[in-house]
Amino acid sequence: MGEEIDRGRRQLLTAATTITGAVGVAFAAAPFLASWKPSARAKALGAPVEIDISKLDPGAMLKIVWRGKPVYVVRRTPGMIESLASIEDRLSDPRSDISRQPEYAKNEQRARNPEYFVVLGVCTHLSCAPQNRFGPGASEDGVLSADWPGGFFCPCHGSKFDVAGRVFKGVPAPTNLEIPPYVFIDKQRILIGVDEVRVG
Repeated sequence: MGEEIDRGRRQLLTAATTITGAVGVAFAAAPFLASWKPSARAKALGAPVEIDISKLDPGAMLKIVWRGKPVYVVRRTPGMIESLASIEDRLSDPRSDISRQPEYAKNEQRARNPEYFVVLGVCTHLSCAPQNRFGPGASEDGVLSADWPGGFFCPCHGSKFDVAGRVFKGVPAPTNLEIPPYVFIDKQRILIGVDEVRVG
């Protein structure tokens, strides 16, 4: 009878030790496996960033971080797009001849798709973050005049850009806002950081 009790105890202790060991291995493996995924810091330092634009309303803007810099995604209204041609004489570089951008953004809208504008939210003067002032006309604070067509305004030193990130004449910023590499994955998602989607 003593042998039976010892055998039962032995089996219970063996089972308990095995379960405890399995749980310990699982807990130890979880952080190790998680370390294989790119961290938020790694993504910010250069890994491509995917953006869901399905809920972005016309006239609204999303902000994300890529490589430690803000990226703005603006869903332009038809009125915003139409305004681009009417102000070219007020811009320093209306055709973006001296500004940094991918080949596919060398057009009036500076975009792959005229409706969606993707731009680095970094002023080309001293790297401040321009604010969206999309509403045309004078601003309540009196900084923008009645002929303001809508766009981006850098409050630090007064640089102004239209809704295609093109710089106005007579402001401190020397060039248009920079366009990062990006691609549309589908109608609802944009991938910032690459020029094309690679399959396989």
